[in-house]
Amino acid sequence: MKIIVVGAGQVGFHVASRLAAENKEVVVVDTDPGALKTVSEQLDVQVVEGSGSSPEVLSDAGVQKADILLAVTNSDETNLVSCLFADMLSPATKKLVRLRNEDFTRFQDALQKKPPHIDTFINPERELVRTVQRLLEVPGAVDVAEFADGRLKLIGVRLDEGCKLAGLKLWEIPSRAWATGFLIAAIVRGEKLIIPTGKDVLKAGDLVYFITEQNRVDDALALFDKRGHTVRRALIVGGGRIGERLANALVEGGIYTKIIERDAKRANELAESLNRVVVLQGDGSDQSLLSEENIRDMDVVITATSDEETNILTSLVARRMGAKKAITRINRFAYFPLVAAIGIEHVISPRLSAVNTILQHVRRGKVLSSVSLKGEQAEVLEAVALETADIVGRPLKNIDFTKGALVVAIFRGERIIIPSGDSLIQPSDRIVIMSTHKAIPKVEKALAVKLEYF
Repeated sequence: MKIIVVGAGQVGFHVASRLAAENKEVVVVDTDPGALKTVSEQLDVQVVEGSGSSPEVLSDAGVQKADILLAVTNSDETNLVSCLFADMLSPATKKLVRLRNEDFTRFQDALQKKPPHIDTFINPERELVRTVQRLLEVPGAVDVAEFADGRLKLIGVRLDEGCKLAGLKLWEIPSRAWATGFLIAAIVRGEKLIIPTGKDVLKAGDLVYFITEQNRVDDALALFDKRGHTVRRALIVGGGRIGERLANALVEGGIYTKIIERDAKRANELAESLNRVVVLQGDGSDQSLLSEENIRDMDVVITATSDEETNILTSLVARRMGAKKAITRINRFAYFPLVAAIGIEHVISPRLSAVNTILQHVRRGKVLSSVSLKGEQAEVLEAVALETADIVGRPLKNIDFTKGALVVAIFRGERIIIPSGDSLIQPSDRIVIMSTHKAIPKVEKALAVKLEYF
């Protein structure tokens, strides 16, 4: 599979890194020679210097033989023009575009049906808002992902000291736990992610990922002694596009919302455009301002400025001053392994949201969704099994799927099955697979051989 990535920024670099590690043919196009030097030195990919909006540059990159073009620069205009010329030069090439400006996304239907015939739109800011909403819906959760239109949830929780599950092997978990219909899918211990077996022991401090049906979330959380309260009051720090989107979403969800914006002009714009939102002009990291706004009464503080150092500092200050929960926007992937060590658990990233969406659409096999966990340590894939697949009709315990991967759920019609070793996969089942990053190439190979191609 040949993939052209237009844009060597954070998103382009990390997508190229993931795809190159999976032995795909990747070409990265960018106007910045410094960014391309970094890419060529660190990744096994081809680089082409020039604008992705140039038909000549796209031809040099081999767009006529490309399966997929990913337009992920920071410029919506460049991304759209790249797709337009790619459509002219190679109509069969699948086109994915990152767009952030709502002026463009409102024309999504026309851009799909007419030139440039874009196949997939990626709006990381919209996905980030959904991530926040999922976190607020599940008390005590560090991470939340959804499958089957929200009917199945993958939830990450921290195992506290004194929890009744601490010290138990997975097979020792009381039988009543399995009655709640949940399965422990992964354990993060320190910086190591483990796809567990029945012999693995849960330890205090572990970040435990489990999968369960929506209507059984409360029962599953109770096993981890997680009790939460409904979020009624929220404070957003940062009034950019993301902050404004969040404020609108929270208010629509019935949450009393305040937003702090440093820039006076932007604060005035927000005050005029946002209904039922209290807009304050000031520094969100100012302890006196936070005290005046009764930070202790806030159920959640969301730091969403474009400066991640400000977001980290403000989140730490807010938690120290009594805010019940802090959600922190992080842009740089290099920060992901570091933030948990300083006490920041709830992290959102528009760039990671973009990567997740892209990976879903470039996987071989009929992959319906893809979610990265803990930065890029693991990935969860949802795919469809075909009648000819070797995995059909055999108990999961007899299938050597791959080391580092685990089938964690099966969808059969309207029924959701949390599998055991005796569960069988039937034709047309949708399966959810948890995999470490190292095992992804093997998983994708199995999907490509045993499941439907694009």
